[in-house]
Amino acid sequence: MHAVSDAAPAWAVGDITVRRIDEVALPTQTGRWLLPDATSDVVAQSPWLRPDFADPAGALRLVTHSFALEAGGLRIVVDTGIGNDKPRENPAWDHMNSDYLQRLTAAGFAPETVDLVLLTHLHTDHVGWNTRSDQGEWIPTFPRARYLTARAEWDHWAGVELDAARRQMFRDSVHPVRDAGLLDLVDVPAEGATVAPGVRLLPTPGHTPGQIAVELRSAGQAALITGDCVHHPVQLSHPAISSCVDADPAQAARTRRALLAALAGTDTLLLGSHFPPPTAGRVVTDGDAYRLATVAPDRP
Repeated sequence: MHAVSDAAPAWAVGDITVRRIDEVALPTQTGRWLLPDATSDVVAQSPWLRPDFADPAGALRLVTHSFALEAGGLRIVVDTGIGNDKPRENPAWDHMNSDYLQRLTAAGFAPETVDLVLLTHLHTDHVGWNTRSDQGEWIPTFPRARYLTARAEWDHWAGVELDAARRQMFRDSVHPVRDAGLLDLVDVPAEGATVAPGVRLLPTPGHTPGQIAVELRSAGQAALITGDCVHHPVQLSHPAISSCVDADPAQAARTRRALLAALAGTDTLLLGSHFPPPTAGRVVTDGDAYRLATVAPDRP
């Protein structure tokens, strides 16, 4: 048995309970940098974004967190945030000291109990807690887990010249997992790849070539964890707005439009990988675009 605290907001998806494990709220300037076309005037066109997803001045609110769930007897963490103690060029991420591991443990997912870690893509703010510092060495945080990412994602980064910051991230957060024999590469075809009962990886390329979203299905209910194919709810109102770090902005926009069109009007719960509280909602058609009808956690 794993003790579970009420500290982690949670949503029921059939028999699956999805818990949000908070890491950190990102600085206000992050939104202006990440989604430069989401100006205050653009935000003002969608009053539903305030107050949860934008501040009174129209600045976007963004966070980092993981999702933790149990499916088919497997204990699963989706994405691992920025991590502690790591040298990073971004001052907001450099040598962070958050209580993420305590939150994860309090939610009933002590690192040694986790079976699968699903990495939507290999960016710094999604792989950081893959490892932790131990006497000056970076060791896997989840010692008995298999870490899964798309083969296309790994192949992309293996085939390009990495800048210094990305080389450092791979050295401290990805290669130690591979070197420990815990990294599994998954072929993710167009129809997706099932990795646990009710858990399917779906290809969502554009932000990175091999990025995936995570679909959950149980007892007739469904949810989708976005990864970075949707960074912020403003992109529901304006799907053409892309991130400044999208590898292929045109592909990212096509992926986003297709995903939102497929979800609109359904009961599928959208769980945003960088959405601040309330984090979850259903996609609703709004004119020629969409909005998020937020869904409060079943357990705050």
